[in-house]
Amino acid sequence: MRIGLCSDTHDNLDLARSAVATFEDAGVEAVVHCGDIVAPFTASVFDADFAFHAVRGNNDGEWALAETIDEFGTYHGESAHLTFDGVDVAVYHGTSERLVDALVASGEYDYVVRGHTHERTREERGGTVHVNPGGLPFPGADDVYHVAVLDTDAGTVEFVAIE
Repeated sequence: MRIGLCSDTHDNLDLARSAVATFEDAGVEAVVHCGDIVAPFTASVFDADFAFHAVRGNNDGEWALAETIDEFGTYHGESAHLTFDGVDVAVYHGTSERLVDALVASGEYDYVVRGHTHERTREERGGTVHVNPGGLPFPGADDVYHVAVLDTDAGTVEFVAIE
């Protein structure tokens, strides 16, 4: 199964639309957004032909965000434990590095997917793969927005630059 991973779109509609187009071209069956969508109008861009899951980021203060997402997908709140074809995935925005490290070290998940730092990451620790697809570019982080495609059958994570 192919799963799209993204985070930290921060109301940039062009990047959100390009991310959706990338996921559609990649044939993903589900998309996981790791938070900081920000406003309901940006969330609506992800109403596409795939299952959609999102967690809350530290900039997701719009009260209607959860309602909007729940109209076409699932808003999980602070974190989520998702299972795709027997692969366990923890999703958390990532505001606490201690919590991210605990999720990875727990050994309970095949993947821990997070955002917040705006830096793409793929590291394996003790059988768990820690992934951050990246975020809206800003100084000190990634200079280009990226998304990732997780292939649960192949066990691969491919990063795709969105410009």
